[in-house]
Amino acid sequence: MAARILDGAALATEVRARVTSDVAYHTTHHGPVKLVAVLVGADPAGQLYADRQRSLCVKTGVQYELIELPDDVAQRDVLAEIDRLNGDPLVTGIIVQMPLPHHIDPAMVQWRIDPYKDVEGVNPANIGLLFYHAPIIAPCTALAAIEMIHASGCEIRGAHAVIVGQSRIVGKPITMFLLNEEATVTGCHVATRDLAYHTKQADILVVAVGKPGLIGAQHVKPGAVVIDVGINSIRVTTPDGKETRKTVGDVNFDEVAPIAAAITPVPGGVGPMTVAMLLRNTVQAAQKQIARRES
Repeated sequence: MAARILDGAALATEVRARVTSDVAYHTTHHGPVKLVAVLVGADPAGQLYADRQRSLCVKTGVQYELIELPDDVAQRDVLAEIDRLNGDPLVTGIIVQMPLPHHIDPAMVQWRIDPYKDVEGVNPANIGLLFYHAPIIAPCTALAAIEMIHASGCEIRGAHAVIVGQSRIVGKPITMFLLNEEATVTGCHVATRDLAYHTKQADILVVAVGKPGLIGAQHVKPGAVVIDVGINSIRVTTPDGKETRKTVGDVNFDEVAPIAAAITPVPGGVGPMTVAMLLRNTVQAAQKQIARRES
């Protein structure tokens, strides 16, 4: 039996509807929800992502502002801008577009964002609080992956979950989320020997590496839930001999879909949900700032 396709776009639409309602309530009772994005350098991909953020924010009632800084801006000036946004009570969310120029330390920038305004959940304080199952704001992509697992209907408690890829803001937070829901978790990474030995045991398999087609049929246990977080752009040749680019995941979808119980497509799976989680985090950040002031 072919796997059930987990439609991230449809789930994201449901999340955005709830966000729109929450933003409207917050705006009426407490004031606007405002997200400020900081873009360093004229990176076309970053500008495109910012335009998409603006469009989705407008649709959900979130105010959006993009601050563009030059490529050669000093790190101290970027940090000073974040300090200014942290201190502005009208700004309820802050996001710094990645990647940053080589002379700017991303970790230092992420440290600087107020954890209550850190809508991407990348401040080390928020990531650290995952160990206590109590982040102020959790990392967007990890949240998206967990939401997709929930949408599959599988029982997480007691399941064997294998996470391939242990990055700081994706793989490791997903590992912590699943441990907090009482799954038995195996973490795999670049030094793992015999990857298929581990992945073949997974009831829940999450792959977040950035390597096209890493996971094939030989890696997957029949009936597993497979969550593909990878987004890769590859060259392909069309039937008429022209070269074009195609977006694919870390999982060979055509091989794995007939084996798995449920699977996320790429595109259309974790990606749309990640953006939806950013919007949900944005309104939750505003709500938590009100609660902090009133406590």
